[in-house]
Amino acid sequence: MYFVVGVAFIYLFVLVVRALKKYIKSVPVRKEKAESAKSLGEVIKRYHMQRKMTQEFVAESLGVSRQAVSKWESGASDPRQQI
Repeated sequence: MYFVVGVAFIYLFVLVVRALKKYIKSVPVRKEKAESAKSLGEVIKRYHMQRKMTQEFVAESLGVSRQAVSKWESGASDPRQQI
């Protein structure tokens, strides 16, 4: 009986160690995902800045006001909430 409990404990310990190793190795991946998962407003801002577009042009293209685009980019509002 004690042998079975001991084996089960060792097996559980091995599983915990494996899980911790996997978690520790995933830190860079999780950081990369967090950086790439920026808000939609940040993506819009980066896109229009790279292409030298104005907020007004982006707003007209999307059919919204320039103020809406400005609020999205600053994080004051989220475009997904307005749908």
